[in-house]
This record gives sequence, C-alpha cells and structure tokens, in this order.
Amino acid sequence: MDFRWAYKSAVATFTDLVYRVPEDRWDGPGLGEWTLRELTGHVVGSALREVPRALGGPAATVDVASPEGYWAFAQAAPAEVVAAVRAAATEDARKTAAEFGVSPAAGVAEYARAATQALSAAGDADVVLTAVGGMRVREWIPTRTFELVVHGLDVAAAAGAEVEFAEEVLAAVTLQAARVAATSKEKTLVLRALTGRATLPPDFSVV
Repeated sequence: MDFRWAYKSAVATFTDLVYRVPEDRWDGPGLGEWTLRELTGHVVGSALREVPRALGGPAATVDVASPEGYWAFAQAAPAEVVAAVRAAATEDARKTAAEFGVSPAAGVAEYARAATQALSAAGDADVVLTAVGGMRVREWIPTRTFELVVHGLDVAAAAGAEVEFAEEVLAAVTLQAARVAATSKEKTLVLRALTGRATLPPDFSVV
C-alpha cells in the first residue's frame, strides 16, 4: 500500500471524527489519565504537528530502517528514559489541549493541513530526524499512521462516536502491530493467542 495515501486517508478520517465529537465529551475520560481533549492533543502532537517538524529536519544517517524498528527501539529504551518520554508526552498533550479552546476541531484541521502539505513536499527516501534517530520518510510515516488509527479508535470509544478508517489502512496498521510483535520477546505468546491457544494478559501491548 502507498504509505502517503494511507497516512492522508487516516488524517482525513481522524479529522472528520474530531468534528463529530459531542461538545459535552471533551473534558470527560479519554485514555488513562488523559481527558478526551488531552488525548486528542496527544494525537495532534505525535501524528500531525510532528510531521512538518521531522520532515523539515534532515538526518545524516539511517539509524532505524523499518516501522517495527521504531517501536522496538522504544521498547528497548531504559525505564527512566521511557518514563521521561511519557511525562513529556503528557505535558505536551495537556499544553496542546489548552490551546484548542472550546472545540479542538478547527485546530486539528489546521494541523492536518500542514502535515499533509509537508508530506507532499518530501521525498520517499529522504532521511529525516525522528524521536529514535534518522529514518527514511517511507519508513517513518507509517508509524504516524499507526498513531492516528490506534488513538483514533481510542477517541471514538471515549466519545461514543463511530469511526471507519479505510479497510486497507486498518489492515496495514494491524500488520505493523503484528510485525512489532514478531520481533518482541513475547512473539510466542502472541502467536499462541492469535491461534486460540493462549490468552493475552490484561493491558498487553506490543508498543
């Protein structure tokens, strides 16, 4: 699947979803400690605002060569680094949420426009600086699509709204998660669970 089409499709679906969130849901539960407004702020920061920033910063070398490598790098990071990254993500989510005003929809649409325009101007093989080091555009953007889809489903669940990402996009993100699982130490457990031979523990995640 064309990674550009997948990302832009996910952006359009997510933006449409945000416009349909009931006004009385924004300050209610979102995900974990985040409100729905803060969850949306996290998606904007990680999957929309980050795109123009990263694509505008060339890197000298390729440090991570695949989408699953991106997530594996994060999994292998020391606990204190992971804790610091999560704290920074929460701070950014809350700051972005505060900037939205009454309704996040207009702000999300503006960030979406800037992200897709930046992607249109980038080359597939351009090497850009990401949170885990240098990556080619064609290998990094699918991780942003992953963020949009996974958290888009979170937003829909918290808002009590329907969302339908394109079937091809859902399949691509599911395959990305499966490839991450296949490179993890839990691959045997995941395989057994997928074939009805085991049960995954509560809150299990491959990322």
